[in-house]
Amino acid sequence: MFQKISNYLKDVQVEMGKVSWPTRPELYESTIIVIILSLILALFIFGIDTGLSNILKLIL
Repeated sequence: MFQKISNYLKDVQVEMGKVSWPTRPELYESTIIVIILSLILALFIFGIDTGLSNILKLIL
């Protein structure tokens, strides 16, 4: 049992060495893009929700 855990942890260490980690500027740029796209999506959903709510109020 402990041998399997030990092998697993060694394999994890080997695989983590193969990972290509982003540089700080790449990470910053990706973060900004995610924040901007999240805000755009939130505004879009807000607009659709508001519009549908107003249409529903008119119908009822």
